[in-house]
Parts: sequence; structure tokens; C-alpha cells
Amino acid sequence: MNRRLTGIAATAAVLALSAAACSSSKSSDAGTKSAAGAPTTAAAAAAGSSSAGGATKDAASATTAQDLGGLDALVAAAKKEGTLNVIALPKTWANYGAIMDAFTAKYGIKINDANPDGSSQDELNAIKQQKGKSSAPDVVDVGQAAATSGAADGLFAPYQVATWSQIADAQKDAKGLWYNDYGGYIAIGYDADRVKTPPTTLKSLDDPAYKSQVALNGDPTKANAALSGVIAAALANGGNLDNVQPGIDFFGKLKADGVFVPVAATQATIQSGTTPITIDWDYLQASAATTLKAKGVNWKVVVPTDGLFGGFYNQAISASAPHPAAARLWEEFLYSPEGQNLWLKGQARPAELPALQQAGTADTAALAALPTVTGTPQFATQDQMSAASKLAVAGWAKATG
Repeated sequence: MNRRLTGIAATAAVLALSAAACSSSKSSDAGTKSAAGAPTTAAAAAAGSSSAGGATKDAASATTAQDLGGLDALVAAAKKEGTLNVIALPKTWANYGAIMDAFTAKYGIKINDANPDGSSQDELNAIKQQKGKSSAPDVVDVGQAAATSGAADGLFAPYQVATWSQIADAQKDAKGLWYNDYGGYIAIGYDADRVKTPPTTLKSLDDPAYKSQVALNGDPTKANAALSGVIAAALANGGNLDNVQPGIDFFGKLKADGVFVPVAATQATIQSGTTPITIDWDYLQASAATTLKAKGVNWKVVVPTDGLFGGFYNQAISASAPHPAAARLWEEFLYSPEGQNLWLKGQARPAELPALQQAGTADTAALAALPTVTGTPQFATQDQMSAASKLAVAGWAKATG
């Protein structure tokens, strides 16, 4: 579960709607650039620039499926490439295992998932370091700060899926360089057989009863989920989205008191008893509960009311994707009702959930299974996430070392 560098921004509208509905019912091919700047690796060339169906661009420069002549033409080009490279997508993260299997079953396109436990920064680094290679990432799934910085560095290609209008304006780059995909809330998960006093709030974790039990999903200077846990802790301890120092101080105190375990929480560390209490996204906690139950672990999840913090991750297509048609078809699949409902089945709240609910196409059983959320959630802006990240980089090691 240890992935994602920094940053998540979201609008309250989408997650609030989700919560209301619930309560009521991730060998080298030498690459060159053409005069227009489009990558011309072997895979990109294979995608071609067919004029069939009114196509005016090749896959590497297409900003919509219509640029290639429509979805059928995009499917044909993607099948010709035959491969999609993704990165940092654990199969247990937001139902990505089922999502990748469904994509391959539907289109016959093989998916290579590199570095499943990598961070958002690892994803951006891979785009830069592997540029021109057939193994380079085609698409990424990153936190908001990474999405923003990647776009600013020219790492992403603009693309708008067919359901573009169903993504709220505040949840996407106007040019299509990145777009929110799924989100949730920071939650506390705990092994009910090991933890005798169930925690109900983040602040309640400051208790000797929880000695050597509390862990984050990684290092908050590198992992977005961990940073978000620190922000939630700040909200629970007198801080705010413009000042997350109280969150860093809180974990510093937990570490000094022997409560905080500086180990990146995973299902393996949960099973071993190393991290019987974890602070992580609710959809990961809920998904873990299902998996851990089969392994004899009685995992419970609570979304704390004292630090109710939520946010989204983002999709983006690499500007130098070795399989540009498959990359664009992947996005079309993810933002179709089928793809959105697969995220929902992973107990994550997809960006287009309000549109699915309005159209009556949301999976009702999956919607009802979402963790219960009460209270008014808070969401950070891009600037607030960036500032929180800088503060964590500057002070986390000192506070918890």
C-alpha cells in the first residue's frame, strides 16, 4: 500500500454527494521527435495517422478519440500496439487488479505493471528516465501535487475522454493534462482482536494503551496517503489546512511516547501484528478488511470525525508514451460507466459518481458498501498540499527521528 508522493486536491461536492448517497442508501527503442514534437518511437509509429473516419492526428497527438476517427478507430490502433505500460498500481489498491483484468479481457491488450508499490514521484521519474524506451510508462495515477508538477514539466499529453463533461471543472486541468479519478477519506483501521480499546478519533490515538501499534501508509515526505494522514491529524489537533504543523507534532509525540511505529503499513505488517492500527484511505482500509478476513484478521474501519479529510488521485497520459493509442483507450475505459463502477466496487469514490447516480448506472451494492462518513469533510487546494509537503520534508525526520 506504500505509494504516492505528494498532494491531493478535490472539490467537496463529489465526495459529499458520495457520502450522502452512502448514508442514505497503478530493450530500448530509440525515440526521436518529429517537427511537430510528437514522439516517433516504433510503437507510436505503429499507431499511425490514418485518415479513415475523419482522423486528423496520430495517436500520440490525439486530444480526443475523434481525432483518430472515433472510438472504434482508437480501439483498432490500441489493439495494433497490443501493450499498455502502467506503473505503481498494486492490484489491491482501489480494485486495480480487477480493472486491469477487465481491460485486457475486453480489448486483448497486455498490461505491464511496473513497480506496483512505487510512489507518485517514482512515476514521474520513470517518465523522465525511461523516455524513448518501450518499457516507459504510458499512463500514471498520481497525487495532485505530482499531477501539477508533471504537467508543468511537460511530462503529460493533453487528452479529453468521451465523458469529459461529467468530470467537475475543479477536478481536471482545463487542457486535459490531468483529471481526478477516484478518492476517499482518511480512516483508522484496526485489528479488533489485538486492539482492546477501539479507537474512534485520531486524537484518541494519543494513549499508552496503543503503545507500538499506530502506523501510517509510508513516509509523509514521499507517500501521499501518509501525508494526508498527517494533515488529518493536524485537523484533529488544532491545526488547519494552512498549518499542518500540529499534525507533525502529534506524530512526534506519539513517537516519543512509543505509540507510533515508523513502519510503512501493509497487509503483511498487519497480519504479523507489527501495525495493528493504521491510518490510511478508507477504501484501502475497507478493501484490506475483506482480504484480511480470509486470513483470520478481524479488521475494522472507522472514518474519524475529528480529522475528516478527503481527496482524489489523478490520471495522466505520458507525453512520450510508447503506446499512445493504448494509453488513450485506457483512459476511455476508466472513465466509462464500467471503469467507474470497478473503482466503486473497490470502495473508492469515482470522479464521475454524481453523473452515474443521476443516470442510474452506479452499482447500488457497491455504493451501499462505502464506509460511513459523518460530519463536514475538508479538502486541500493544490497550494495547501504543496505547502504541507514542504513542511513535512523540512520537519518530519526531526519530529519522529
